[in-house]
Amino acid sequence: MYKEPEILVGLDLGTSKIAVVVAERDSRFQEAQIIGVGYAPSQGIRKGLIINLEQAVRSVRHAVKDAENMVGFEISEATVSFSGIDVASVTSRGMISLGRTPRQVSISDVERVIEAAQSELSIPSNRVTLHTIPVKYSIDGNSGIDDPLGMTGIRLEMELQSVIIPTTVVQNIINCVETAGVEVNGLVIKSLASALGALTDEETRAGVISLCIGGGTTGVALYTDGRPVKLSIIPIGGDHITNDLAYVMKIPISKAEEIKKMVSLAPEGDEEELDVDVRGKTKTFNSREASEVVNCRLEELFGEHVIHQLSDYTLHMFPAGVVLSGGVAKTPGVEFFASELLNLPVRIAEPLDMYQMPPGRNDCEYTTVAGIVRYMTSKERNPYRFIETPISQLRSGSSFGPLQPPPGKNARKPANFSREGFRGVVEYIKKSVKELF
Repeated sequence: MYKEPEILVGLDLGTSKIAVVVAERDSRFQEAQIIGVGYAPSQGIRKGLIINLEQAVRSVRHAVKDAENMVGFEISEATVSFSGIDVASVTSRGMISLGRTPRQVSISDVERVIEAAQSELSIPSNRVTLHTIPVKYSIDGNSGIDDPLGMTGIRLEMELQSVIIPTTVVQNIINCVETAGVEVNGLVIKSLASALGALTDEETRAGVISLCIGGGTTGVALYTDGRPVKLSIIPIGGDHITNDLAYVMKIPISKAEEIKKMVSLAPEGDEEELDVDVRGKTKTFNSREASEVVNCRLEELFGEHVIHQLSDYTLHMFPAGVVLSGGVAKTPGVEFFASELLNLPVRIAEPLDMYQMPPGRNDCEYTTVAGIVRYMTSKERNPYRFIETPISQLRSGSSFGPLQPPPGKNARKPANFSREGFRGVVEYIKKSVKELF
């Protein structure tokens, strides 16, 4: 019996633009096919945070309308990617016994070891866990196990990464999108979505660094052995470069944006004059002076902030180097500049599904929306790869992380305070696994 194709929608809330991707998946095929990408300039968002709800809602509506005009039907729900400046990526570990004699790992065992790792965390009441990502499993001390289900042993261990963000950030994102008329059915941090849209399987297995340089922030994702081991946000983006140019050259922001797009960081670039119309008068600037301004800000980004993100790791863990995406990645010569500072190979990303995307919306600026679709399909294929807190809990501000025990000698262990919220996630996982098998 024929079934209507399933529609998947991703919405990327950015500082510079709002993008909407629509994909279609036939029940006979596992992969989704992108059928449209909508776009609108972003207003009311700064450094990934909503600062004017009315303007942000209007921008979302325009982007959704653009996508609807392309695909020919209304969009009612979406998975939303977003950024922010206060994102914590915390690693915890859990271990459980499977018994005195070896036996196969069951779904309930995986649930127990995830809960054991989660109970090691202490999450403040004003924060929620957005993602819980199993980084690696080990059975009887043998690590590097991707999926422990059905394997045999007596001890199961895991390393878990939790992405923790302020509750108000999540609630404002949900409020903005749903006020615009689109129900939020999932959330994904932008650094993860852009990595999924830009990185190849070979790169993630070898070890790679994804840097998505947007308008207000830079998303960082570190991958080793095919899994993200760290997700974070750096509060520097292309708008900072624009502001620097406007200040140094004494020109309006809009004209500084024009200058930024003319700058080349290529080492062999020739010095030339850049002409900009400012209030009816033509102003001429030296390209080398403009590139020096850009150099200073990017040197801060790569040479200080990115290096700081790598402080707990060694460069040999990332032989695939760095993959750049976002609007700033379109700057000529930026890959050579970053490679010199980081001492790693650097390439400019293209969306992995770029051949499906319309011209003008298939370059490094659109890796995030392509990644949202991959996030949704990956989560369905393997429910344990990215465990997402249910939207109902995010709306209410609750999380499945452990709460702090009350003071006093009769205080219970933190794990006892996490079960009710965590069970909601466990039930979601059970349902997903049953549907999968």
